[in-house]
Amino acid sequence: MRKLTITASVFIIFSFGLGFGYLISKKQIFPYHLLEYTYNFIKHQKNKNVVESGPWSIGVYEGDSPFNLHSSGKTNNPVLTASDVTDVDATFVADPFFIRENDSFSMFFEVFNRKTGHGDLAYAESPDGDNWSYKSLIIDEPFHLSYPHVFEWDGEFYLIAESYADLSVRLYKAKKFPSDWEYVGNLLSGYPYIDPTIVRHNDKWWLFVSTPSNENLNLYFSEELDNSWTPHPMNPIVRKNKNIARPAGRILQHDDSLFRIAQDDYPEYGTQVFGFKIIELNEKSYREVPIDGGAILSGSGKGWNGAGMHQLDALKIGDKWKAVVDGRDR
Repeated sequence: MRKLTITASVFIIFSFGLGFGYLISKKQIFPYHLLEYTYNFIKHQKNKNVVESGPWSIGVYEGDSPFNLHSSGKTNNPVLTASDVTDVDATFVADPFFIRENDSFSMFFEVFNRKTGHGDLAYAESPDGDNWSYKSLIIDEPFHLSYPHVFEWDGEFYLIAESYADLSVRLYKAKKFPSDWEYVGNLLSGYPYIDPTIVRHNDKWWLFVSTPSNENLNLYFSEELDNSWTPHPMNPIVRKNKNIARPAGRILQHDDSLFRIAQDDYPEYGTQVFGFKIIELNEKSYREVPIDGGAILSGSGKGWNGAGMHQLDALKIGDKWKAVVDGRDR
């Protein structure tokens, strides 16, 4: 049996060698991307049960702008923790997005499932955006899900999720909002895309995705939501910078401008959150500048968000801004 196993292994290696040799000698192509895909897939499969830091929990902030926020005085943070999850044994909750519909609020977030060792997606409801009640899981796949970016388009509710273990960016549509969702298809496939963040601008869709190393940010665009996504010619639009590359929430619209929200992942994962004003966004060019004032969110030094923060989603309610955020205590 051992001899047969060795023979089979040698044959597989030899076959791969022939294939790579053909690509190099005949097509003048070295399969860097295939090797990178394989490496990242194996790395994430190996580490999929490892919690990078935490535990994470979710809080509510408010302020006079999305970049000048503080803990809401109308509730006690955190508003959601792992102990609020009733349908699975949760390690933490994180990556909150929320949306207002018919004078009530729905929040969508990751629940890290201790039994399966990967993230599921869940939701909570609130009458005022301050006091939240956990409801249930809404999407549970056989692989890790997180970062449930919910949005409305053409009278329908959609959600894209980080699904790096599936080598995809998956799109879901609400059958009955906010509790019932169905899988529609993949926006992107073939790579472990991280924290996909979408926005509609100038009659086009724009999709920001980070890489598993957290140091590069890529941009795609499309006329249609569900097909024909094109990589931006300036990719990566952020190169080799773990302090600002990885998305940290929805693209915000404020004062007639777009703002990208980014998390700081160096020297530790999930330490603080920065904002960048998008100066130019078109099919040929992308430019952004950091907003004044430094970090929007950072660790408080103690309590539920003492060690760091890495997510922000904000809505303007009247003349004030309300935000859902997350933080870690170690």
